[in-house]
Amino acid sequence: MTEQVTQGPSSTIITTFLDSLWMERGLSENTLAAYGSDLAGFANWLASAKGKDLVQAAKEDVLAYLTYRLQQRRSPRSTARFLSCIRRFYGYLLRQKRILQDPTALIEAPKLGRALPKTLSEADVVALLQAPNTETSLGLRDRTMLEVLYATGLRVTELVSLKMGQVNLRQGVVRVTGKGNKDRLVPLGEEAMQWLENYVANGRGELMAGQHSEVLFPSNRRQAMTRQTFWHAIKRYARQAEINNPISPHTLRHAFATHLLNHGADLRVVQMLLGHSDLSTTQIYTHVARARLKELHASHHPRG
Repeated sequence: MTEQVTQGPSSTIITTFLDSLWMERGLSENTLAAYGSDLAGFANWLASAKGKDLVQAAKEDVLAYLTYRLQQRRSPRSTARFLSCIRRFYGYLLRQKRILQDPTALIEAPKLGRALPKTLSEADVVALLQAPNTETSLGLRDRTMLEVLYATGLRVTELVSLKMGQVNLRQGVVRVTGKGNKDRLVPLGEEAMQWLENYVANGRGELMAGQHSEVLFPSNRRQAMTRQTFWHAIKRYARQAEINNPISPHTLRHAFATHLLNHGADLRVVQMLLGHSDLSTTQIYTHVARARLKELHASHHPRG
């Protein structure tokens, strides 16, 4: 809920500032609303704690408010956004000659660690894989897609756009064209290969209904499935499997990488399988693996 500033000089200045941002920079409504809420929160705190309005704030007041936010357990990311907002705000007031000094000068923003990707436990993955009804052609298709996704770590877009010619069941690999039009060969693993063979032999033909197409996983309309359609299906299967963790478009890709590292895979091998051009992109999964190991230690060690 967006916080509203109490009526007074601060309210008028905030409105004028946001109008100027909209006209000069064309910021989105969501960003403007967030900035308005940040400024309103600071203005209300200043009025109640210091008896001041925004124009009268000093550096010590900004620091005191940051301490207050810390006590309220606000995230470093939201605090970084707040500082970005008020730096713009007081820069605007300086240009308007409403203030003589910027109270945000020399205040450092909190360091933001890279957000850890959301992943699933191995038990959750098994439950998700087993959710589709494989007695139907649609369920068999979905189970096969989930198996391939978890076995290969493909991006969802790469999965839904797969063509028949990209899969070599004899060699057990799938050829993928990823970002930057870079090709890579990814092994499928025995489980995914078995599901693919079963699906191609017993499910895909029924879905195609006699029409010819190279699309490996056709939609109900016998065309390439959209990534949104596939993820709606995954969310439905997650509910069936009673998985409470949030599901995102990369959840199984993250699980693929994390579980490989948990079982001792080399980081550069995982980088190659994921199609990352930079090793630092892959290194985030080492943090996920360490975090998971710490959780296991805390849960199961007698002195955890």
